[in-house]
Amino acid sequence: MQPKNLCYAQSGGVTAVINATACGVIEAARRHPARVAHIYAAQNGILGILQERLLDVGAEDAEAIRALRYTPGGAFGSCRHKLADPGRDRSEYERLFAVFRAHNIGYFLYNGGGDSQDTVHQLSAMGQEQDWPLVAVGIPKTVDNDLPGTDSCPGFGSAAKYVAVSVREVALDVAAMASTSTKVFILEVMGRHAGWLAAAGGLAAERDGDAPQLILFPERPFVPDEFLRRVDASVREHGYCVIVASEGLRNPDGTLLCSAGGQDAFGHVQLGGVAPALAALIGRKLGYKQHWAVADYLQRAARHIASATDVEQACALGRAAVGMALAGENDMMPAIVRKADEPYAWVLGRVPLAEVAGKERMLPAEFISADGYGITAACRRYLSPLIEGEDYPPYRNGMPDYVRLQPAGVPQQLAPWVPAG
Repeated sequence: MQPKNLCYAQSGGVTAVINATACGVIEAARRHPARVAHIYAAQNGILGILQERLLDVGAEDAEAIRALRYTPGGAFGSCRHKLADPGRDRSEYERLFAVFRAHNIGYFLYNGGGDSQDTVHQLSAMGQEQDWPLVAVGIPKTVDNDLPGTDSCPGFGSAAKYVAVSVREVALDVAAMASTSTKVFILEVMGRHAGWLAAAGGLAAERDGDAPQLILFPERPFVPDEFLRRVDASVREHGYCVIVASEGLRNPDGTLLCSAGGQDAFGHVQLGGVAPALAALIGRKLGYKQHWAVADYLQRAARHIASATDVEQACALGRAAVGMALAGENDMMPAIVRKADEPYAWVLGRVPLAEVAGKERMLPAEFISADGYGITAACRRYLSPLIEGEDYPPYRNGMPDYVRLQPAGVPQQLAPWVPAG
């Protein structure tokens, strides 16, 4: 069998550990020179392939590749680009396969969330039609933790740890100032439809009454009067109230409580504004002084406090994806399979992309407390192992010493891509 080239790409919102997955992919692929001739990365995800902007990451220094494990962001750039429906327009797919043929790419590994897995699923089905034997494997990634088929998603554990630590620390601040100053603090976290990150804030509490006193999930409708009653009761009992609110919080009719306006390439409404809206409501109705913050990119970029479990799983899934690709396991995704909660044990598994692509996994009802404002013991058992352990990056001059790769570009073979329309 003649060796083929392997192409890896990153997609969607990047995380604190997506580069750890890239490290796993590159190091694993380097162990198979008889099967993998060159290791490429597409610059800015699937757009990099359409634009034939490939990077020769296989030629990078081994130490620099190892340093990816400690570096947040997306080393090769990411994108949010939705391929056209192949039933209506196949021009993008034809261009992708033209690039694959021109560069002898027989293995394609795409590291992303549900929409990205849908892209891989589509490409997997078109290899025979395009007369090119491509093996396409998806690699899970999302701080939202909403991919089905895997117990957890790389990126989530570290973001969850950041949220939980931030809530515990800010609660100490608010409690100290509450008698004469701020009595309510609201932290807005990511979560379009699924409340996994909001739930993670609940890990900050050790005893009844500990912050966060309230968690607002997208799976539960927001009822203003009930919310205000609970806030007031917390302030009266504890002297303060810390709230974790999902950005995807919804009204009883299912509409978003807030949005920032606009849509991304996949038609998703741009979210944001929940925390200031809640703060304004509390100030107007209860008169309490309040502060708010939006975790936003901070929660997904915080490599300095990454979960060791998350880093280990991110690397392992990258290595597993290479093994699956070389074994010809087309249209599949490696996954985390939990074997036990205490002590935590997991193994690698695999799931067909048809069961993952374009789908979402919500926070289970049994993970939300009966009153709708907290997490259950079952949720805590699920979440706790995912934030365990520290995997600090190296520091230099008091700052994390992150790597910045400068891989050489692969010479282009085709005419420039001209998007349809």
